[in-house]
Amino acid sequence: MSRIKSAFENKKAFIAFITCGDPDLATTAACVREAVKNGADLIELGIPFSDPTAEGPVIQGANIRALAGGVKTKDVFELVRELRKDVTVPMVFMTYANVVFSYGAEKFIGTCEEAGIDGIILPDVPFEEKEDFLPVCKAHGVDLISLIAPTSENRIGMIAKEADGFIYLVSSLGVTGERSEIKTDLKDIVEHIRSVTDTPVAIGFGISKPEQAAEMAKISDGAIVGSAIVKIVEKYGKDAPGHVGEYVKSMKDALRDL
Repeated sequence: MSRIKSAFENKKAFIAFITCGDPDLATTAACVREAVKNGADLIELGIPFSDPTAEGPVIQGANIRALAGGVKTKDVFELVRELRKDVTVPMVFMTYANVVFSYGAEKFIGTCEEAGIDGIILPDVPFEEKEDFLPVCKAHGVDLISLIAPTSENRIGMIAKEADGFIYLVSSLGVTGERSEIKTDLKDIVEHIRSVTDTPVAIGFGISKPEQAAEMAKISDGAIVGSAIVKIVEKYGKDAPGHVGEYVKSMKDALRDL
């Protein structure tokens, strides 16, 4: 069993997204540790990129600030090595094909394995083009995480059947960001996915409040939160880690009895 699957064992998983290097890598490391200490079951690390097409303004802003601070992909790998001295929960990268290609796919994924990254999410790579990365991921034991959106329709079963690690179910159309309510009928999609695979399904995009996390985790295997955490980091800067920890605790507490 991959380390990612262990995040979902006998519980609803809370997955926390953090942009690396905003405001600096030391703060990122402290935020990750606080998130884990307060119940995060899996950490999603965003590698700063100049054109993060899946992201809304909050995470775009974090990318811009991190890049302005001079953060490079090699620095993010060093951050992961440092975190792996004491962080044992699964960690995955959320990044873009361009980042992987410019680093060199073999080198990038091989370094993921060496540094302790368990999976990668590439939102700009359609299912039909995943073969550009999948063989290298398989060779290095790094899960290529599949995304399923409400628009996937007749491709849902096909994507789910071949999914590794966990399935990232996008709650609604558009980019990342907080939403006052999530209107998509996700229950049917989750049931469709579960009819073809036992790979865990976590729902992301738009979740910011404990009650939303609970609502999404009730029908799936976990909730993913990004923009709300990134907004806390933007607000508090280097003083953010404690605030991130408090927020993660409130979200994880909402999932404990499900």
